[in-house]
Amino acid sequence: MSRTVRAVSGIPLPQLEILLGGAGWVAGSLGFGAGGGTLVMAAGLLLTGWLFTTVRRRQSLGARLDRGLRTRVLRLGVAVGVVLVVVGIGLPLIGQGWGELTVPAGAAVVGAGLCSLSTLLGERSFVAVGGLLVVLGAVGCLLALNTGGAALPLGVVGLGGAAVLWLTGVRRIGLVEELRARVGR
Repeated sequence: MSRTVRAVSGIPLPQLEILLGGAGWVAGSLGFGAGGGTLVMAAGLLLTGWLFTTVRRRQSLGARLDRGLRTRVLRLGVAVGVVLVVVGIGLPLIGQGWGELTVPAGAAVVGAGLCSLSTLLGERSFVAVGGLLVVLGAVGCLLALNTGGAALPLGVVGLGGAAVLWLTGVRRIGLVEELRARVGR
């Protein structure tokens, strides 16, 4: 049994990217249909669960946020959630074919929320991943408007966004450095 190396509990919200990546993976797997999509979703959920427990074991709940900062973070989370609900309900109601823009527009909203969160927490990695999600959302919107189906935009945005979120989350909490040390480079 290997020993667990614990980092200093100074990282705020260490599980955020992992959970957002899991949600993106589920959204991306919806474009593959019932058979293959279920397998893709199951694999992504297993990876999300493994990463979540690894992060939880290493970082616990992360750095404790003071009351004012926690309130601002919760307000931002609620605002992003409300915009996601409006986008999720409103776009399919506009007309035929606009529902395909739901996941790409949602990715752009989450990316903008992460950029705003970076100013609150002082985490510059949120700006990079938020910017990538906004770009992925824009590319997904273009794909949704130029193709006949929902599989391509859902897959590109959902699975691509999940991969970006998982990789940045793992890097932010220090698992990449630990893996490098174990490999011996």
